[in-house]
Amino acid sequence: MTKYLLKRAGQALLVLWAAFTAAYILLQALPGDSILIKFQNPELGLSPEQIAEIREYYDAGGYLHTVLGFLHGDFGYSVDTGTPVVERLAEGLPETAKLATCAFVLAVLLAVLIAFGSAYSGRLRGLLLAVPALFISVPAFWLGILLIQIFSFRLRLVPVIGGTELQQLVLPVLTLAVPISAPIAQVLARSIDQVLTQPFVPVVAAKGASRSWILWRHVARNALPPTLTVAGLVFGELIAGSVVTETVFGRGGIGRLTEQAVNAQDTPVLLAVVVLAATVFVVVNLLVDVLFPVLDPRLAT
Repeated sequence: MTKYLLKRAGQALLVLWAAFTAAYILLQALPGDSILIKFQNPELGLSPEQIAEIREYYDAGGYLHTVLGFLHGDFGYSVDTGTPVVERLAEGLPETAKLATCAFVLAVLLAVLIAFGSAYSGRLRGLLLAVPALFISVPAFWLGILLIQIFSFRLRLVPVIGGTELQQLVLPVLTLAVPISAPIAQVLARSIDQVLTQPFVPVVAAKGASRSWILWRHVARNALPPTLTVAGLVFGELIAGSVVTETVFGRGGIGRLTEQAVNAQDTPVLLAVVVLAATVFVVVNLLVDVLFPVLDPRLAT
């Protein structure tokens, strides 16, 4: 087990380093000049020499200096606002974490309802199995706008501006949860079908167990490992998905921060966001890998 954990941890660190390096190289190669975008405004009254000093300050150190800074929790300063990047991340992270967590929980509930509903009901099976394909084909921005039109403007159930914290979360959570529930539901339904073909299922049924008992006590545990893998991948992508959702609903968070950083070509913020997203992705998938041996000790090799 220890060898398995060390191997997975080493792979996670390698992925983080690769994500950081790739993001650093690509951001440095971007066309345009974020320093000129921010500081060449005549109203600021800065001379070319002063602008050159500012550029030298932000470009100082290079790759190794940036790596060491990240290892010590120093992400540098935002070109757009001049504030430490870590402060900007700290402002947006709680809102994004709240949105992502609620959306993930709802997505899992939807996936479980679809997958187990299709296993229970023969008549509705075809319809339920078609739902994930519909969910995953709907663009998040279009779904968000549609939900606003229906629930805010037509039915007036959820206010667009103002309202309680729960009301402000309802539509963004739905917008983010519906597309990500699709792959989880597809893999879970397929895993359930595969487990139901195993020889132990007729044996348990012959002993008098009901279909619900078989599904929840025997099939669910065996169908869980592939679903956990997909769920980990989906959860790791939620920060990227929050960019569109937070932009559509005007919410402050990492997604909105990313949009602002892209518009201003604020490379220190963009690099920090990429590393943050990669870290969440790697940590969640590392936890999933750790859970596998608990579900099936044969995997701890």
